[in-house]
Amino acid sequence: MMQAIVETIFDAAYLISVITIGILMIRGSGTNKQYRLFGWMAVVLGAGDSFHLVPRAVALCTTGLENYTAALGIGKWITSITMTIFYVLLYYVWRQRYCVEGYHALTAVVYGLAGIRAVLCMMPQNQWLSPDAPLAWGIYRNIPFALLGLFVIVLFFQKAKEKEDRAFRWMWLTIVLSFGFYIPVVLWADVFPLIGMLMIPKTCAYVWTILIGYRAMIRETVRKK
Repeated sequence: MMQAIVETIFDAAYLISVITIGILMIRGSGTNKQYRLFGWMAVVLGAGDSFHLVPRAVALCTTGLENYTAALGIGKWITSITMTIFYVLLYYVWRQRYCVEGYHALTAVVYGLAGIRAVLCMMPQNQWLSPDAPLAWGIYRNIPFALLGLFVIVLFFQKAKEKEDRAFRWMWLTIVLSFGFYIPVVLWADVFPLIGMLMIPKTCAYVWTILIGYRAMIRETVRKK
């Protein structure tokens, strides 16, 4: 019961925070496309995760996860798609922030990896509604996702260093941490359930990502005033 209470409070705080920050960024971005994109990115993150976290909270507080397999599976599938969209939007934040023109081949790679990820997530072999979903397909669909994340990590690391962008200097690290905590869960959580606890620091890494954008927008707004 303690797990249910703690996890539900944590997830509620997370969802409310990122969606609220996203809405504030969209409303406060004005003509700044970079921060509007960042706001939508935060909303997509929170809204997508809610499809998995809300049924999980209900399950933990009622009859248990085993009785909500279908709802949790559908939620996990939706989250997989929205997280892919999240990284595509983050790529466009990178382009806007650093005034990147061209690089059409890079954009094609980003869309290609996102498309492959989406197609793999749609395949019936994932068995989203099954309590015994195959690990192999969990790995297959996360390969293009990890590559997409790696691209974004390298892009932000290089540009933030090149432009001496202090506001975004740790953006690359937030993404590294999110994948660092997420990959062990994909590989071993079914065998060692306690590894699933790594989703908490993974979630905190995404909150850090959103806060980087929000703080940058606030500082820029204050400077203009």
